[in-house]
Amino acid sequence: MTSRGLDSNLTSAAAGAGWAERVVHGDRRALARVISFLENEDLQGVDTLKLLYPRTGRAHVIGLTGPPGAGKSSLADKLISELRHGGKTVGVIAVDPTSPFSGGAILGDRVRMQGWTGDSGVYIRSMGTRGSLGGLARAAHGAIQLLDAAGFDYVLVETVGVGQSEVDIVRVADTVVVVAVPGLGDDIQASKAGIMEIGDIFAVNKADLPGSKRVITEIEMMLDLGMHPYWRPPVVPTVAATGQGVADLVKAIQDHYAVLSTADRLRQHRLEREKEAVLLRLGERLRREILQAWSADRLSELWAALAAKEIDPYSLEDKLYHRWKGA
Repeated sequence: MTSRGLDSNLTSAAAGAGWAERVVHGDRRALARVISFLENEDLQGVDTLKLLYPRTGRAHVIGLTGPPGAGKSSLADKLISELRHGGKTVGVIAVDPTSPFSGGAILGDRVRMQGWTGDSGVYIRSMGTRGSLGGLARAAHGAIQLLDAAGFDYVLVETVGVGQSEVDIVRVADTVVVVAVPGLGDDIQASKAGIMEIGDIFAVNKADLPGSKRVITEIEMMLDLGMHPYWRPPVVPTVAATGQGVADLVKAIQDHYAVLSTADRLRQHRLEREKEAVLLRLGERLRREILQAWSADRLSELWAALAAKEIDPYSLEDKLYHRWKGA
């Protein structure tokens, strides 16, 4: 490593210590800045998380996922209200589609939850997916750890709601709430998306609409076909517009956490989650290093050869890897 690179790392580490101290002492501006560092892949964000990691593991991380139009944001707002009524603090990561023009979040869930702006017990951050598949932003995992270390009792993560690719939430949440809704023209909206298997709780929102009982019955039938060794996911009808059923949903969330906390399940669940996160980051790191081992011109030649079928993708993969390995 060059002296310039070493100086840069030392500066980043020193800055990370300063940011970590501010986050621990409840500085909201520092919290916002560090999340921005994570989004922009700034080393200060990672250095801050390294110092704060021993303080993580205290928050109950709740994932809220489901198809567009299910009312996830409205339900999240009511969940915040119910948890705050119980004296709990709540951090929220609302993941939105990314604008192809500005790179920012299109929907801006903070607009829907702006009533919490003056509440010191609530922190809400919208994050754009920035091209990441699976319904989560790349920096979401780090942001969740940051809110956890900052002392929030609950961290609520609302996914982008793109339908069939939002299963990544299981990699970051302790409890996954799948939100379904009647009237979307799909009897079991979640079944095709492959998220029946990741739901710990199913909330049938807009339960005052016709067809809600049918959706509840069909989800129950789908659940009857599965194996549930220690927790049978409950189906909770809710009406986010009025708050109906939200207290029952919070109770189900807390009951699930209590079950997880027995027999060492929570620790094992979180360990698997962290292992997966480490391997994903490692994969991204290796990808960057492998590509950096080649000049832009040479890479362009290789991609052109692939397009012309002058080389097969498997041989190209070997070529890219072995060049990096021998570097």
